[in-house]
Amino acid sequence: MEIDKDKVVTQEELGEQAPVDEIEGRVEAEMKVIEGNAKERVAQGLGDDKLAEEAHKLQREGQRELDQQQPADTPPQS
Repeated sequence: MEIDKDKVVTQEELGEQAPVDEIEGRVEAEMKVIEGNAKERVAQGLGDDKLAEEAHKLQREGQRELDQQQPADTPPQS
């Protein structure tokens, strides 16, 4: 049994992202949340309000990106 190359349709032709590309964006967003959590802990230990605000900004940005990537039929993670 051979594959007819004329009938093969690629993800690129369909305008679909490869699963690896979909995961990459999610990982980057999750890393922002994790980095924000770490900075928040350091800021609390140092009593640094500026660092704490930066941490909250990173957390919000990462969570917003995760929410945007969430498929409509999947409930958001908390």
